[in-house]
Order: sequence, then C-alpha cells, then structure tokens
Amino acid sequence: MAKKPTTTWTDADPHEYVAAVAHPVRRRDAETLLGLMARATGQEPRMFGASMIGFGEYHYRYASGHEGDAPAAAFSPRKAATTVYLPDGVETHAPALERLGPHTTGVGCLYLKDLGAVDLAVLEDVVRRSYVAVTAGTFGQRARDGAAG
Repeated sequence: MAKKPTTTWTDADPHEYVAAVAHPVRRRDAETLLGLMARATGQEPRMFGASMIGFGEYHYRYASGHEGDAPAAAFSPRKAATTVYLPDGVETHAPALERLGPHTTGVGCLYLKDLGAVDLAVLEDVVRRSYVAVTAGTFGQRARDGAAG
C-alpha cells in the first residue's frame, strides 16, 4: 500500500513568505528566485509545506510502490543557504554546475549562499532542464536512488 505524503501544497502566499524572511541576503535571493523559477518553469509559485516554494508538480512512482506528487522545481530560503531542489539529481547537471559559481551540493539539492556570486543564466538553465525532465511523464526515481533525468 502506498504511503501518503506528509507534505502538501498550502494556500499560504509565497510572496508574503519571502517578504518575512529575516536574513537580508536570503530574502533578496528568494525574491530573485521567484522570478527566475517562474520563467524557467512557466509556473506560478505555490507554498509546499511550511518553507518550500514550488513551481509545477510531477508525479513519482518508485519500484517499492510508493508514489505521490511533489514540486517539479522548488527552493527554500534556509538560514545557512538557499536550497534549490533538483529532483532529477545534481549529478545530472554536473557540467553546467561547473560554470555556476560558488555552491555546494547534496544528492538532489543545490545550496547557494549568495545569488550575486553565481551565473543566473546557468542556474535558470539547470532549473529549466530539471523541470522538463521530471514533468515529461511519470518520474520514477528519487535523486538519491540514482535518477538520471
């Protein structure tokens, strides 16, 4: 039996959420990402859970039978860095990320401390390609399980 997702879309206003971000650089970067990700995805921002701003949605189904819906592109202005979620996996975008500028990564996350120090055109392209990959049909693998786009 498929497990129900614990995080869902909310009716909270993402622009109000961003305006309330305390850290000035995270707030500025979040304002930039609202426009960048809307352009890259063609979708309007929506809150997913308490702190993630998502754009569009994709359906996933794993070999285990677990399935659900998640943001096709998303970010969260966290205290230490802004997290950009790449559900198709960071490794998929390794060549582009070499040109991005200062960042760190997790399996499916890109951590950015200052958007002013990165190439925004590269970031927008990475977000666009990730969005296209996960919305092309049923996307079956989590990044940590070796998703290849």
